[in-house]
Amino acid sequence: MLEKIRNFAIIAHIDHGKSTLADRFLEITQTIPSEKLLPQYLDRLSLERERGITIKMQPVRMNYKGYVLNLIDTPGHSDFSYEVSRALACVEGAILLIDGTQGIQAQTFYNLKLAQELGLVIIPVINKIDLKTIELDSLVKDITQLVGCREEDIYLISAKLGTGVEELLEAIIEKIPPPQNNNILINDKENSSLALIFDSHFDNYRGIIAHIRVFRGKIIKDQIYYLLSNNFKFKSLEVGVFTPEMKKTDVLSAGEIGYLATGVKELFDERNELINVFKIGDTISDNNNSQPIKGYQEPVHIVFANIYPSEEISYEKFKDNILKLKLNDWAVKIEPSTSPIWGRGYTIGCLGLLHLDIFQERLKREFNVNVIITLPSVKYEIVLKNGKKIKIENINDLPDFSKIEEIREPWAEVEIFTSLNYIELVSNLIKNKRGIIKEQKTLTSFLIIKAEIPIDELLTGFYDDLKSLTSGYASLNWKFLEYRQGNLVKLDILVAEEVQPALSRLVVKDKAEEIGRKIIVELKKMLPREQFPVKLQAAIGKKIIARETIPALKKDVAGWLYGGDITRKMKLWQKQKRGKKKLEKLGKGKVKIPNEVIIKILRLK
Repeated sequence: MLEKIRNFAIIAHIDHGKSTLADRFLEITQTIPSEKLLPQYLDRLSLERERGITIKMQPVRMNYKGYVLNLIDTPGHSDFSYEVSRALACVEGAILLIDGTQGIQAQTFYNLKLAQELGLVIIPVINKIDLKTIELDSLVKDITQLVGCREEDIYLISAKLGTGVEELLEAIIEKIPPPQNNNILINDKENSSLALIFDSHFDNYRGIIAHIRVFRGKIIKDQIYYLLSNNFKFKSLEVGVFTPEMKKTDVLSAGEIGYLATGVKELFDERNELINVFKIGDTISDNNNSQPIKGYQEPVHIVFANIYPSEEISYEKFKDNILKLKLNDWAVKIEPSTSPIWGRGYTIGCLGLLHLDIFQERLKREFNVNVIITLPSVKYEIVLKNGKKIKIENINDLPDFSKIEEIREPWAEVEIFTSLNYIELVSNLIKNKRGIIKEQKTLTSFLIIKAEIPIDELLTGFYDDLKSLTSGYASLNWKFLEYRQGNLVKLDILVAEEVQPALSRLVVKDKAEEIGRKIIVELKKMLPREQFPVKLQAAIGKKIIARETIPALKKDVAGWLYGGDITRKMKLWQKQKRGKKKLEKLGKGKVKIPNEVIIKILRLK
């Protein structure tokens, strides 16, 4: 049976045609009848169809000429690279798909390196040959340099029209080896069954559903199994394969990819927090003394935000839904948090801005939950004068500056792919964003720039600026590098001479005045006028660096007077003026900032 199984993934940059190629595979293998085959069939989420991107990896089992082909369609955006790494650990080969109209892009290169590190067989493919491609000869040469293959090993296809796809299926059978252990360590002297969990989701009737690759033995229904990381014991309710819908089978044998229904429905422990039982990368075995399979490295969370339920939903329901969604997105880190403004919620850590956006949008759509989400921020490392190091995600957790030795900000290692024509523009952009260029590598038709840049700069429009400067012909990939000392200060916003903790943030000292002025100008536009003048100030410590004033709302106190001397009206106006000053001295000049205004200000870059 093993000799007839091929496990492979499709890896590529975003919008290079992965999902369309998967459609052709489903069509040619007759896994899905032609009349039921919708475009981007494996993109199961409505968000994926709307945005035209793959968010979740999707396994599917296909039968073709007596072979079982297990395909895992993977996302292309760098924010979902953790999904790709988990998929690649479960397969023996990968199709490297490159859009002939766009050429090699950043994520293409990054995913290729992941696959090569795992020792996978790489099949390079150029897609969209039915369209006007870029210099094909140059692209072929670039691919041979990157992959280390011959020109005749590169397949030319049109996933949309189906041109060359059957030949590609034949190549998968011929070139990708049957299931083996890859680089995952297994003691072959043991006889126990072993399966790796690469994904999961929650089902109201069957509990946690583990998506697994079986590496040894068999996984069957009504059998006692253990999670080797914590010796957790459970009984399997059901096993099956993805077609791509879940289909029951009697057994999952070594080399196969499928699912295991665990029946575990308890998501909370005695502290009412998520039971961290089923972890991605854990090993399932029928022998709790077995050696676990090597799993995955924990993802590095880059972007943090606080998320709170809106008024129409209870916290308990909100918590239940957010934890169920985490079961289907293990790259998200969640920790309880409390806000004096919005109450109880969670601090969530994501792998990028798109990842954060998708998570909160899925929460809204899949569970009908409206949420309040604060400004995306990064985690800072604080070195105290006593030598202790702490990390903070919320600016309000910052210790007193008199106790701080230095503040370190996270930096990223960036790879930028662009045409040779834009080298000067891209280099200047990196420098303007406090970046450092480390290496430039020229291939036949494009340039790879390796640089280091503060992650905060990446979150404030770097990618948009890059696309704009290069007319869209540039892409980037990045990963966390390290924490470095930064010239950072705490920027406070005062409204009516009262500090607003919800609006405080850490900023680069050189940009503090610019950012502070932008915030108070926007506040002046959005805040309603009061019966007294409202001071708006931006401050670093006790130093005011920017100021605006919202004029008092004037009531026509003399409107009822008519005729007579003007001094009658002037007396009433003077009385009104004295009353407003008295109001401020009595401390009644406080201003409550509406929640919607706070959110808009927090989103300012």
